[in-house]
Amino acid sequence: MDTTNTFDVIIIGGSYAGLSAGMALGRSLRNVLIIDAGEPCNRQTPHSHNFLTQDGQTPAQISSIAKEQVLAYPTVSFLEDKVSDAKQTNAGFEVFTERGKRFGARKLIIATGIKDIFPEIKGFAECWGITVLHCPYCHGYEVKHENIGIIANGDVAFEFCRLIFNWTKNLTLFTNGTSTLSDEHKAKLASKKINIVEKEIAELVNENGQLQHILFKDETKHPLKAIFARGGLEQHATFASDLGCELNDFGFIKVNEFQETTVKGIFAAGDCTTMMRSVALSVSGGNMTGVIANKYLLEEDFG
Repeated sequence: MDTTNTFDVIIIGGSYAGLSAGMALGRSLRNVLIIDAGEPCNRQTPHSHNFLTQDGQTPAQISSIAKEQVLAYPTVSFLEDKVSDAKQTNAGFEVFTERGKRFGARKLIIATGIKDIFPEIKGFAECWGITVLHCPYCHGYEVKHENIGIIANGDVAFEFCRLIFNWTKNLTLFTNGTSTLSDEHKAKLASKKINIVEKEIAELVNENGQLQHILFKDETKHPLKAIFARGGLEQHATFASDLGCELNDFGFIKVNEFQETTVKGIFAAGDCTTMMRSVALSVSGGNMTGVIANKYLLEEDFG
């Protein structure tokens, strides 16, 4: 392979975790390529919170500043493209993109985030990250004490209610069909005056993502300020598994405390590795990943 297309590290994914890893590596004088498709999972979210110095900024503003600062290091490059495949080689790894590019790397960092799988409820996707929320630590303060709903069922619903109850006591649980809560959990929710609605949901009626009300299949309505809900999750691509990286029981890439995957030379950080999705944690994980990747390069180079 042409050595001009070979890097110390290729980072797949250029959002918060990937850029943070890139900064650590750039400051370590490493030749780095960050490849990103430009489709972050929080692209609809109006404001990002719970991240020191950037509280209330838009995700795009944070990413823009981060990218500018990371690319100020001359050994870091950024490519707008999407990785379609990756494979191991004797020298490390090869990465292939949808636009026909091929690059080599000694080490690989996967920071591709996670793909949300939404329930088949009209309006859900349009409201996601705006008034359909997944994390109270990121968005709960902005809707505190408001009339809030939760869409969930079973044990997950009970735990979700217990969590959100700290931010508002005006809380209604929508099971979107027959409740599977235990009698004990139903009694506990009733004692906290959390109403359980078992009607099937037809639509989340909204204006540009701003929730107006839930419309049920029986054509009744329930007005709400916001809803907390969680959809399904899956990896954006299969190349991590194809390379042999193990996934945990929840579908996240399995890493140790140093962000190492189960394959030597491959690291992972950010939302693709954990259910704790936040900008701050992604930045922290990315920084650790860059440091550890450099540590292995140092050991190889120094002998």
